Amino acid sequence: MTQSELIILNFTEIRRRSIEIWKKLPESHYNWKPDEKAMTAIEMVRHVLEADYGWNIIINRGSMANYQTPWENRPFISVADEIQFAEPYRNAFLKSVRQFSDTDLAETEIVHPGNGDKKTLGKYLLRIGYHESVHAGQFLSYLRAMKIDRPEIWD
Repeated sequence: MTQSELIILNFTEIRRRSIEIWKKLPESHYNWKPDEKAMTAIEMVRHVLEADYGWNIIINRGSMANYQTPWENRPFISVADEIQFAEPYRNAFLKSVRQFSDTDLAETEIVHPGNGDKKTLGKYLLRIGYHESVHAGQFLSYLRAMKIDRPEIWD
């Protein structure tokens, strides 16, 4: 198994668990948030899904100067709708990751446009997985605060 295949396996497992968590969110709680500065529950789902679109531009060394998200002005309908809408962008992102060689992962430098941090592509991809994992933990906390049963994702 190549390094990119292992990274994709990790991304797939993280997303599988995120979806399991998100599916526990009842529609009546989509707009719940722990405080005024936080994202709502449905906004967090979109934030994670939408990120794949931007990550794909960044890892392919495209310009983020005129970044425009396909989610712009898109209404929130449901968690299932968010997941379905995001699927082609997720697939494009994973396709990009799949094409990277071990040398690419070790030697290609990625500069994150938001903060200028530089990382090798491999490390950058691992941070992408970490980003989603952190939000999964936040979402579990949201569910706990809402007093909604949380799925057992540690299998």
